[in-house]
Amino acid sequence: MPSILDIHFKSDNYLLKGTLHLPDTANAPIVIGCHGLMADRQSPKQIALAEACNKDNIAYFRFDHRGCGDSQGDFNTVTTLAARVKDLQQAILQMRSHPKIGKLIGLFGSSFGGTVVLATGSITDVPSIITYAAPVSSLAINRTVLQEDTSDQPLPVNAKTKLNFNLVKDLKNVSNILIIHGEKDKLVPLEQAHLIYRHTRDPKKLIIQTKGDHRMSNRGHQINFVKQSVHWFKACLAISK
Repeated sequence: MPSILDIHFKSDNYLLKGTLHLPDTANAPIVIGCHGLMADRQSPKQIALAEACNKDNIAYFRFDHRGCGDSQGDFNTVTTLAARVKDLQQAILQMRSHPKIGKLIGLFGSSFGGTVVLATGSITDVPSIITYAAPVSSLAINRTVLQEDTSDQPLPVNAKTKLNFNLVKDLKNVSNILIIHGEKDKLVPLEQAHLIYRHTRDPKKLIIQTKGDHRMSNRGHQINFVKQSVHWFKACLAISK
């Protein structure tokens, strides 16, 4: 029977907290997820994906970045893309050393979490990646809505000045990627998904959710997202065996 474990680890001097979903399988391969800018590990998309992964004997780890959720740090002063990449890299190291976990098979990132996953995948050996509604360039979006849509708070002023990024040149180092984006996303333009697809390497796939929004509020889109994501990770696992 699947189990859920609380995991604590350090990134720089910050104590980060996460949740590990373990299937009833020894040395299960694992997927690590990243939440949006002002969200946390309780994202419904991540929980649904974690539960679906467990059904296919894949472990899933979701954690709070520094300054978010239950992790240490003041959001307004510690939030940068570089800091979030370091948090994810530390999460990868933590999971690779966990006695009940097998190999890493993929990363998932939603919204700004997708940006973090892309940046990490461009400098770290990652077998596969899935992004949802990920911005590649801060210049292409309205910074007042960079935050995950689960928050109604405006983006703190100090954070705005720290979140200038453009990953286009780094995408050439990313492959084995599934890109999912809502056709009617008003926060992160659909062109960002096309940009990721054009500049990353094969194998890659782009799924555009017809009339989909940034929230993925359509129930059918949510179900299809989970199905396609688990299929992508399983295919990666089959190739890597």
